[in-house]
Amino acid sequence: MIGKLKGLVDSFGEDVVLIDCGGVCYEAFCSARTLQALPRVGEAAVVFIETVVREDMIRLYGFATEAEKAWFNLLMTVQGVGARVALSILSALSPSELSSAVALQDKAMIGRANGVGPKLALRLVTELKGKVPAIGSIDAGTLGLQAALGEGVASGNVADAVSALVNLGYQNAQASAAVARIVAREGDGTPTEKLIRLGLRELSA
Repeated sequence: MIGKLKGLVDSFGEDVVLIDCGGVCYEAFCSARTLQALPRVGEAAVVFIETVVREDMIRLYGFATEAEKAWFNLLMTVQGVGARVALSILSALSPSELSSAVALQDKAMIGRANGVGPKLALRLVTELKGKVPAIGSIDAGTLGLQAALGEGVASGNVADAVSALVNLGYQNAQASAAVARIVAREGDGTPTEKLIRLGLRELSA
C-alpha cells in the first residue's frame, strides 16, 4: 500500500493533484484545503496517502498532514459518510475545527460542509464523541478547544470554565486540556460550576 508520495507537483485538477515520482504520475484526490496547501506546479511536495480499494476501482486520496488523513479515516467509519463527503468536510473544516466541533457537539459547525445535512451532522458528532484522533503527543480535542476559545466560538459555559481555571493559576493549555477531556466525557451542556469542579480534580490528579 502507498503511505506517502514524495515528488514534484505535475498538475492540478478540480479536486485532484498529480504527483510526479520519478517519471510516474500518481493521481490523488484531495480536499480543497490540501490543494491550497500544496506548492506550485514543478515544486517538490509530500502528500500523505490513503488507498481505497473497491471492486470497480483503486483510488488514492491525498492529505497535507497526517492529522487530516487520520480524520478522513475516522469520518469514513460513520454510516452515510463516503470518501466524497469526508473530503467535503475536510474542505470546510480543519482538523482542529473538527476536533472542536466534536468535543463541543456543535452540529451547525459540521453542517457547513457541502453534502452534510442536519441528520448526518448529528450522527457525526454523536458517533465520533470520544474518538478524536491524537496529533503527536497533544490531544486533537485540546487543540480544537483552544482554537474555539481563541476564535470566540466555544460555548459560554466552556469558555467560562477555562477562564476560571486560568484565573486560579493554571496555564491556558492545561486548563483547555482538562476541560476538553471533561466535555468529551460529559457533553458541552455541563454547567460551568461542574466543569470547574471536575477540571480542578483533573488538574490535581
